[in-house]
Amino acid sequence: MYLIESKRNGEWVYDPGTAMALQEYVKDHIFLDDDVLFPYMMHPVVQIGKFQNAYEEVNQPYMDEQGIKMIRRESGGGAIYLDDRNMSFCFLFNGTHDRYGNYARLYEPAIQALKNLGVDETILSQKGRNDLVLDGKKISGAAMTVQKGRVYCGYSLLLDPNYEAMVSVLNPNLKKIESHGIQSVRSRVGSIRPYLAPEYQEMTVWDFTDYMICQLLDIDDASEAKRYELTPEDWAGVDKIAAEKYNNWDWNYGRFQQFEYHLTERFPIGTVSVGLTIVHAKIAAIQITGDFFGTKDVKEIEEVLIGVRLRKEDLLTALEPLDLKNYFGNLTKEEFISFILSEKE
Repeated sequence: MYLIESKRNGEWVYDPGTAMALQEYVKDHIFLDDDVLFPYMMHPVVQIGKFQNAYEEVNQPYMDEQGIKMIRRESGGGAIYLDDRNMSFCFLFNGTHDRYGNYARLYEPAIQALKNLGVDETILSQKGRNDLVLDGKKISGAAMTVQKGRVYCGYSLLLDPNYEAMVSVLNPNLKKIESHGIQSVRSRVGSIRPYLAPEYQEMTVWDFTDYMICQLLDIDDASEAKRYELTPEDWAGVDKIAAEKYNNWDWNYGRFQQFEYHLTERFPIGTVSVGLTIVHAKIAAIQITGDFFGTKDVKEIEEVLIGVRLRKEDLLTALEPLDLKNYFGNLTKEEFISFILSEKE
């Protein structure tokens, strides 16, 4: 099995869009005489499935505040939070007859590796369709698809999950939303580290990564790995995919065709209600109602927001010519936009 590391000029690439583009480029353009393993680590990011509505899956104000990106995968499945405290592992297996859909087989090497680190095998198992469970909590979720006669699959292993970020970013406040997107199933998430043997408790994420690479490649030291080094031409292809897709707002947010939602909030100036129809992540229709007092008609606000992306920067730009005090009283543009994006019911 070949090892392809997400490194450029000897340095790990943490940009989520580039990391995703690298995987897509490898699976579509690099065909070797053996299977492929490519581990990757990203700066904090939410990765959603191809058929999900981003606005149902994430707490966007929290993401904006923390500088967390969102990336849409090419494969299905639910939303997951990834960061630089845990490593993910992707695989390309030549042939599909005994691999595709066989999650138990996919996890076998990882399960054996964790047992070797002292994890109690009686509380570690593959459960459900695609989860790895430790002491009743999910420590990994796998995904799998077939591309050009090869099985493309992978999973993350939660050594040190950031529970605060994970809970905050993947649990948007409820709102009335009508959509046909595939929603995530929230699971109890666990951590691997507390179950490691005492002599492995101080492993860094890089120690853990090197160990897992050796286990997955059946070698004694990572230096023995059979590597494929990406060429400048390869990186040019990766950069093109990243720019056109994974770092493209329209792909990540705008792909979902249409949904509607309604939200109401009580402010010091009164109650404000907003109903929106969103088409490809742009406001197609909006109606603002409430018991607030203003000297101008809120229809002027509605008119300037039609066709605007449901994104903080775009909404602020659209509202720039207007003084919202004339419409609502003492309500700022930032408060109004945070309300629209807050997903409060």
